[in-house]
Amino acid sequence: MISKEAIIKRFVGYVTVDTESDPESDTTPSTAKQWDLANALVIELKAIGMSDVTIDDNAYIMATLPSNVDHDVPTIGFISHFDTTPDFTGANVKPQIIENYDGKDIMLNEAENIVLSPDYFDDLLLYKGQTLITTDGTTLLGADDKAGITEIISAMEYLVANPQIKHGTIKVGFTPDEEIGRGAHKFDVEKFGADWAYTMDGSQIGELEYENFNAAGAKVRVKGKIVHPGYAKGKMVNSMHIATEFINSLPRMETPEHTEGYEGFFHLYSIKGEVEDTRLEYIIRDHDRGHFEARKEVMQKLTDELNTQYGREVIEIEIKDQYFNMKEKVEPVMHIVDIAEEAMKQLGIKPLIKAIRGGTDGSQLSYMGLPCPNIFAGGHNFHGRYEYVPVESMIAATKVICKICELTAEKK
Repeated sequence: MISKEAIIKRFVGYVTVDTESDPESDTTPSTAKQWDLANALVIELKAIGMSDVTIDDNAYIMATLPSNVDHDVPTIGFISHFDTTPDFTGANVKPQIIENYDGKDIMLNEAENIVLSPDYFDDLLLYKGQTLITTDGTTLLGADDKAGITEIISAMEYLVANPQIKHGTIKVGFTPDEEIGRGAHKFDVEKFGADWAYTMDGSQIGELEYENFNAAGAKVRVKGKIVHPGYAKGKMVNSMHIATEFINSLPRMETPEHTEGYEGFFHLYSIKGEVEDTRLEYIIRDHDRGHFEARKEVMQKLTDELNTQYGREVIEIEIKDQYFNMKEKVEPVMHIVDIAEEAMKQLGIKPLIKAIRGGTDGSQLSYMGLPCPNIFAGGHNFHGRYEYVPVESMIAATKVICKICELTAEKK
């Protein structure tokens, strides 16, 4: 029996440790405070009976649960990240526990009138009668991905305590800096030693994903000329106006707020501008590799056209690939998805197999030789004050991990 109280205690203990990562840092981990939780996880893994518990100079944690069967079984792994996003503060998280949720508005913060409402976040209604953990409205929660860590450690603890459940060798890994796109950069796949793995980094209960976006980032610099505005005719070049041309020349409806499913987008997420210099930062996303390459070409051609129009190089663009769709690497070994799907069905969980409108460590790890689909961790509304997680979803994810281990051993 997986204890609800133990799951809550473990999760709350993790989220109250600030582990926000920093994209401007060039260290690994990107923030020193990530070590606080990393070191505590090492102690906890040893305490629950895991073997070969290690943490390297970059805070990558690995541990092993030895096989308890006498036949050859593939070595599988489970991976989560312990950093939280810099999009919203993760300092001084004060979790609120809502027992037997009644389907109505949840007052997160009365002083600031911050309300978590099913009128806006209708997924809440999926969890009537369950126990929710929310924020107090002033921070994110950190279920992304401390829910995943909670589930992996709870599953390993359960398997250690119940040796009658047969399993092969199980590896677990916890990484820093996933939220800034570096979670797998220094992950030692060979040392990890798994045939395949699963990231526990999805959202709604039942999610099972082996497709994700192809991703790139684009930095655009627009160069102008500053002249006294009283004498500027024919001389001033306002970089902000040229930047506006660039923005408006991209397909207006191909943005995150107008797309869903397999539809890709251009996302302008930062503008900093003055007359002489304006900087734009975009992310480019598409599930289809051909469409992805075409999107990058559109931005390059637009840059070239505007430079031709103005008769000089007024725009510089730098486009860098970030990660690719793991589907290409997982489809040849689809049995690893089938096992996870069967585990959910045996537990009475309806699998929701869909493409991720984003990426996980698993996408990079798959291209590094470790096929790595993604499984739900249970949280909703990541990266902001309205984040919440149903405790029952964390318990379900913990059971899925145990069942995957069991099924893998049975299938030999």
